[in-house]
Amino acid sequence: MSIDPRPDPAPPAPATGPALLDRVERIPVTRFHLRIASILGVGTFFDSFDALVLSVALTAILSSLGAPLSVAGPLIAAGYVGQIVGAVLFGVVSERAGRKVAFVGASALFGALSVVSALAWNAESLMVFRLLQGIGLGAEVPVAAAMFNEFVRARARGRIVLVYESLFVWGILGATLVGALFLSVFPPEDAWRYLFVLGGVPVLTAVWAWFRLPESPRHLVHRGDLEQAEAVVAEMEASARRAGHVLDGAAPRTAPAVAEPPTRFGELFSPAYRTRTLTLWCVWFTTFLPLGGFTSWMPTLLSRVGGLPAATASLLTGGIVVGNLVVLYVAASSLDRRGRRFWFGAGYGLALVGSVGGAVALGLLGWTGWPVLFVAGALVLFGVNINAPLVYLYTAELYPTRMRAWATTVGSTMRNLASVVAPITIGLLLGATTGVFWSFVLATAVLLVGLAVLLRFGVETKQRPLEELAP
Repeated sequence: MSIDPRPDPAPPAPATGPALLDRVERIPVTRFHLRIASILGVGTFFDSFDALVLSVALTAILSSLGAPLSVAGPLIAAGYVGQIVGAVLFGVVSERAGRKVAFVGASALFGALSVVSALAWNAESLMVFRLLQGIGLGAEVPVAAAMFNEFVRARARGRIVLVYESLFVWGILGATLVGALFLSVFPPEDAWRYLFVLGGVPVLTAVWAWFRLPESPRHLVHRGDLEQAEAVVAEMEASARRAGHVLDGAAPRTAPAVAEPPTRFGELFSPAYRTRTLTLWCVWFTTFLPLGGFTSWMPTLLSRVGGLPAATASLLTGGIVVGNLVVLYVAASSLDRRGRRFWFGAGYGLALVGSVGGAVALGLLGWTGWPVLFVAGALVLFGVNINAPLVYLYTAELYPTRMRAWATTVGSTMRNLASVVAPITIGLLLGATTGVFWSFVLATAVLLVGLAVLLRFGVETKQRPLEELAP
């Protein structure tokens, strides 16, 4: 019996954080990413579905609960107030406890409260339930956006994440179509309750996510859990190899990892990030003010001002949503080649063509027919619906892991603020004789501000690793 004189091989050195993140950047999109997108995407779809279904069934709800029309505004606003609270609350949770915990908690909360809302016995109880539901609704999309960003490599991050974000628009279309179906099949006093029960699907998604959604490898590296980060990255690599991909053999960084500073929530306004924060907040607000206003009032513009039957106006509004998806996929196809600044500019520019055209047609030419209102309103919505999902992606790219989800959730509060202000402001304007004209003028002014700020201060992020963008 011979004895091998060679010493036992040394165990492999533990991976460093930079080396693990380099490996993430080598992994193409695989079934692993599709699983992540599926779990997060169900939540994103139902986030917009649940947010819009109240507006879709509002007439039936008020009639069923015996509430006057004056309750409609506070009832809608309650959900957005809850979303502002939820964005801040779950932003903290996502940095302290992790993206997965925040996503599961937000999904479970807004799904459960959707079911509870179906049991409302008067307008006041429904208002309370929608306020509480909003806490979950306000957090799910920004947390999911930040999390999905952290799984996708720089080369294709723009296209993949923007296609994923389009599920939010699909949720809007779903709420419109399913709402119309339920209201035509069931008695109105029952239909809205069934819609809220359907909105409870995210409770099941939360259970699915708890068992099948891995934590973000970037967040794991940030908190120093390299063993678990290694397991997630290894699973991603195994998925790529099963699909026949040969991973790029570029040498990873082997320098010792430098501990990342802990999350400081006030760092959003530190000298290093203050300009980015204010720029992004401006983009959020100037995108969602015209988006919220024209989405809420488009059917009314087409019917009361344009003279169309209500059913036709709703059908044309649904057609605009389909058009939004087409334009969004066109943007996604070249986002990583053209860049974020190009497509933000294109979105603002397209919306400005609609708002300026509408103001000129109404104010100077006196055209008030529905074709003018439809074309002008559709162009505004096509433009801002490019920027709306893009700003989620862009915000997550411009901050380091220690504050990425926090920055995205807090930035999204500008969306919620705009969503409260827009319907009220445009509603007041429409009460005046020349209100439609001034609605387009307001949209023009807001869009010009957003475009100017973006072009002056916006940072290009295409095909750049997250760690390079915000070290």
